[in-house]
Amino acid sequence: MQCAATADGDHYILEGEKTWISNGGIADFYVVFARTGEQPGARGISAFIVDADTPGFEIAARIDVIAPHPLARLRFNRCRIPAAQRVGAAGQGFKVAMSTLDVFRTSVAAAALGFARRALDEALAHATQRQMFGQMLSDFQLTQAKLADMATGIDAAALLTYRAAWQRDCGRKVTKEAAMAKLTATETAQQVIDAALQMFGGLGVVSEQPVERLYREIRALRIYEGATEVQQLIIARELLREAAAMKGEV
Repeated sequence: MQCAATADGDHYILEGEKTWISNGGIADFYVVFARTGEQPGARGISAFIVDADTPGFEIAARIDVIAPHPLARLRFNRCRIPAAQRVGAAGQGFKVAMSTLDVFRTSVAAAALGFARRALDEALAHATQRQMFGQMLSDFQLTQAKLADMATGIDAAALLTYRAAWQRDCGRKVTKEAAMAKLTATETAQQVIDAALQMFGGLGVVSEQPVERLYREIRALRIYEGATEVQQLIIARELLREAAAMKGEV
């Protein structure tokens, strides 16, 4: 992390850039994480709320990706903000960031479920209307098997997502559960959408067809809020931590 915040009386001065920022250029407020140097590494990061109209703050560049999404690179040039806009204690920004990820990973899982369900709906409608070789596409056993796999995967991912959301609402720690939900829902959605596109054949890759759009939109969900590989590491870390705790109790 290169962006730094230097204390200046009852203010902080932000210097540096941030990239891959969602809603960059359209948000009224930004939560910015910057190095304040209390300690090396993660313990020297603090979080701040920055108004989009603050002098010294600007949108350096828009970032275009395969599916429309507001992304931008932000620049801070001696951006002066009140110390009262720091979120939490100085040096605790990393904890603030990590505490939000469990919520957002679950919400990303829910978004992926929506994409997958739309793809299944499109596939079902197409399979029951498309005639091939004297029968409906849905009459072929391969089609039926694919539809069954799609529906089963969606329901399994939904249960993991609902569990993570419910446990969060109950005030429980959901680091492992949110990672499981995010990993399973996004990977399942990718598979379901790919299967739906395959079922459409050439029509599936025509621009602005629903399954073509879903195919582009789902890809990013497997990356942001922690890529699939990161979720695997988080799940394994939590499992090992639980196993060590149980061994200690015994």
